[in-house]
Amino acid sequence: MLLGAVITAAGMSSRMGNFKPLLNIGSISVSQRIITTLKQAGTEVVVVVTGFHADELEHHLAQNQVMFLRNDYPESTEMFDSAVIGLKYLYPQCSRILFSPVDVPLFTTDTIKELLITPGDIIVPTYEGQPGHPILISSTVAQKVCHMNNAPGGLCKTLQQCGHISYVEVPDKGILHDMDTPEDFEALLAYHNHQILRPVVDIKLAGENYFFDSRIAMLLFLINYTHSMLSACKQMQISYSSGWKLINNSEKELGFPLVNRWQGGTKGGRTTLTAEGFDLLTRYKNFSIELQKKAAELFITYFDSIFKQK
Repeated sequence: MLLGAVITAAGMSSRMGNFKPLLNIGSISVSQRIITTLKQAGTEVVVVVTGFHADELEHHLAQNQVMFLRNDYPESTEMFDSAVIGLKYLYPQCSRILFSPVDVPLFTTDTIKELLITPGDIIVPTYEGQPGHPILISSTVAQKVCHMNNAPGGLCKTLQQCGHISYVEVPDKGILHDMDTPEDFEALLAYHNHQILRPVVDIKLAGENYFFDSRIAMLLFLINYTHSMLSACKQMQISYSSGWKLINNSEKELGFPLVNRWQGGTKGGRTTLTAEGFDLLTRYKNFSIELQKKAAELFITYFDSIFKQK
């Protein structure tokens, strides 16, 4: 099964003064930074739970191949409620799920990899004994969390009631850096400037023109899950016509159909992947994961000594 992630970004950022998910760290936003790290570590499905300024944030992240779910009552609910919205969506399809609030954006891919090789149903990273994010939980625990009332102390206390927590010490202070206040954000920026850089690999398949990339892969994934082109396009914040254009262009280049189409009127009908479409999606995802691993290894070989001097 898949590795998923939930990013809660529904809060009102009242103590910060500015809307936290859209604040920039370097050249990209806080929310984009978390998504990039999660995907570099091999996360296949990223769900962003929006609420306050939802339209603005979803538009901002529309090209990042993530799914959006909404907390319609951000003023009267807690982070726990947003977490449950994301976990409910992911636990039927993911064996493990990473969780982080949007205001802890500086954890590294190495930390995620350390969590993934640690056995247990609830894995929490620590730095010098202090717990941080992201938290890795099994689908079994996620299901339990979704069926419990919010315990005093929020998600942390609820997790304690759902299984044994294993703590993993990591050399990554970024797991602790949140940004509740402007002073927190200044400290976070200072820490960011000393972090080691990482490669970003965006894989595109091409004939005479590009015809398959991570955006189309996400669209196919959502079609396979929802059986609806309309729902898949809404999740990705693209128009229905744009979704079909992506599919049609790919099918023309490939020479075989990616989806089965059944007309259904105003609701957009029913759409499923063909056997060829599912096979291509699986191969693309596996190829991407392997190539990301190789890129990380080669980056260390060629660049690590340079950036360690900075």
